Amino acid sequence: MQTTLMKIHDEDSLPSSITAALTFKPFLRYLKERLKTERTVKSEYYRFVIERFEKESAWNAPIAPEDIARFRELLEIVYFVLTPLAADEKEFFWGLSTPIPGALIFSTSRFSQFLADKNTRQQPGEKTQPGACGQHEVQFLYRLILERFYGISASQRNDMIFEHKDADANLVKFYQVHVDAQFIDIRVKGELPELKFDSMSSYLHDGGGTEAMVCMLKEVLPLENFHVEGFSIITLQDITGQYALDKIRDAIANETYSAEKYSLIARTLQTMTGNEHVEFRLVPMIGVNGRAVFANKEDRIQSVLMKAARESGMKEEVFSSLVSNYEKNPRVIILNKIASDVTSTERILPILKTTDIESYALLPVYYHNELTGVLEVFSRRDVLFDEKLFSKLQEAIPLVAQLLKYSRDAFNTTIENIVRDKFTPLQPAVQWKFNEAAWRHLQHHYNDLKTAEIETIRFDNVYPLYGAVDIRNSTIERNRAIQEDIKFQLALLTETLRKLKESGDLHATKSLMFGCSRWSDHINGYMTTKDEIALNNFLEQEVNPYLRQVHRDVPSAQPLIDAYFDALKEHDGAAFRNRRELESSLQYINTSLNQYFENAQKELQEIYPFYFEKFRTDGIEYDIYIGQSITNDKVFEDAYLKHLRKWQVQSMAEVARLSQQLLPAMERPLHTTQLIFMHAHKIDISFRNDERRFDVEGAYNIRYEVIKKRIDKVLIKDTQERLTQPGKIALVYLNALEAQEYIEYIGELQQQGLLDDNLEFLELEELQGVSRLKALRVGVRYN
Repeated sequence: MQTTLMKIHDEDSLPSSITAALTFKPFLRYLKERLKTERTVKSEYYRFVIERFEKESAWNAPIAPEDIARFRELLEIVYFVLTPLAADEKEFFWGLSTPIPGALIFSTSRFSQFLADKNTRQQPGEKTQPGACGQHEVQFLYRLILERFYGISASQRNDMIFEHKDADANLVKFYQVHVDAQFIDIRVKGELPELKFDSMSSYLHDGGGTEAMVCMLKEVLPLENFHVEGFSIITLQDITGQYALDKIRDAIANETYSAEKYSLIARTLQTMTGNEHVEFRLVPMIGVNGRAVFANKEDRIQSVLMKAARESGMKEEVFSSLVSNYEKNPRVIILNKIASDVTSTERILPILKTTDIESYALLPVYYHNELTGVLEVFSRRDVLFDEKLFSKLQEAIPLVAQLLKYSRDAFNTTIENIVRDKFTPLQPAVQWKFNEAAWRHLQHHYNDLKTAEIETIRFDNVYPLYGAVDIRNSTIERNRAIQEDIKFQLALLTETLRKLKESGDLHATKSLMFGCSRWSDHINGYMTTKDEIALNNFLEQEVNPYLRQVHRDVPSAQPLIDAYFDALKEHDGAAFRNRRELESSLQYINTSLNQYFENAQKELQEIYPFYFEKFRTDGIEYDIYIGQSITNDKVFEDAYLKHLRKWQVQSMAEVARLSQQLLPAMERPLHTTQLIFMHAHKIDISFRNDERRFDVEGAYNIRYEVIKKRIDKVLIKDTQERLTQPGKIALVYLNALEAQEYIEYIGELQQQGLLDDNLEFLELEELQGVSRLKALRVGVRYN
């Protein structure tokens, strides 16, 4: 055990106005209270400890931290009382600190060595500026004061985190600091101020860690009005696994996918395994016209299998065929001791033998039962790849699946945008400005047209209009369709196996029927990625080979088995019926909505030109920009804007009616929600040459885009009810003046019989970076 004073973090000491005393008094009081009720042999031990402390004349007096070594025996007794008997101080992170935890006064050798190690450092994001309101000791004290005197507890804590690079494993581990304040007394000097609960709402929500909240507390609860005494107990908890998962979540949160992000996640997965020699590659399944392609050729993120194939001279079409075959029959592939492996029949083994890779695994990754990519695990050392290693990654696999799915979607969107922007003419409303820019470019850069940068196309002071028609619960409907199809397949398989058994073929049918029964029961509940892999392995590696063998050996069973495999055909098989019906319904409603908006905008363009861009997801979103700068040959008047805004409301009512009328013709009924975002102020937009699209300009204008992207799933304040509902139009706004104009349009449409007389005025929940949102909501009259 060590009695050397050691700072826990890098912050400066607290202001001198805060009074605190290091003392054993709260600890002794605790033991005396325990002694009153203790009826076991522990009472004798407690009595011995109390007597030993009271023999020390200074036990109840303040102790200077620099004099703590004089009390080593008492400190060791504290350690013995408060820690498990079997705890090994050479392995245990435990220490005592001053009542305001800033430095260790007594600690296990493991803890002191940890802090002294040059490879240990406080997380950069956890540090605060000297004297800042958010200083850790200040936050700690206010948490304690609010809990002890006001009964207010923060929902989150801003505990410190250390990162430590293990010299042996060459990997970083993360540890969270926990402070036990059981033996700390706080005394108020004078009268305790009254606090209003309303003023503490942000403290309760964000965990008390914000600078503004602590600064506010300094005003109403000055720390010099309190005296703190006793000691605190400091422990460390290894949070490497959870920290790694949080890092992956943070990395995929903004849905941008750079090489740095892939490398970060690969390193994080390596940390989870605890082995620096295990490496990872995340490979999304992407393709063009059904042919696998390979977008990442940067060495640190590209597939090691693909790189080996290329360097060995394998033609890309041959490797694409290999990938396509794997996509048809995805499975876990594990290869250990590659250099000496002469028994495996895996087609990728010869490719890997050309490298220095010694162990390799290929793990299929599913997102909602759909193969979105693979996770490559490999090592250039003789590392055994087994279930124990892969189990460490289990919690990260769903996050990897999400990343790969988003990466694949981003790739597909990029391809679609290139096709649209490179090969589709610009809208006539804005074509003129691009023509003028092109002419100026030709005039000034005739001799270097290809290399010279073209001017940025801008449209200033335009009014934005945004609307969205969304398919309600489309993700839930997809999952339900998949689940129903799998249930049907398992039922059909069970019946097929039963008939094979009755016909006299008893080989393996009993175990397979049991497997079908087990999976039929399991499919009704929540399925993890591991379950999806296991089910796919059961069908592909156990069921299908057995049925093919019976088909080959028993001619009379061929019609029965053919019927089962026919049901698995995606284009017309019964086992894909629900998914086909859902996709058919989605396509039907999207096509109808797309046609409606195309026809409507063409008619509106006749009145006054505007820029119109729609996005097709599970539904339709659109942006409209209108203003004088959009056209060069017609004067803009407010009447054109008002006409468009009224059309917005009317079109949403007509769209809701249209989707209702389509229901009887849908194979799987789907409902739509209708959303409008009102924005009364003008914004500036420019054409981004690098991305070949329009984007807003300026910080205030960007806020419009932020709100627009976050309101699709917004809830009504203090409820769990979504704002958008089938059969209703929701109109989101920031202030009453913006809403007044739309209220007049709603009144007119109510008189015309398009809308119900049930207009609601709603307040919405706070979103990230957005507050005080309000909404109108009105029902659509179908009859």
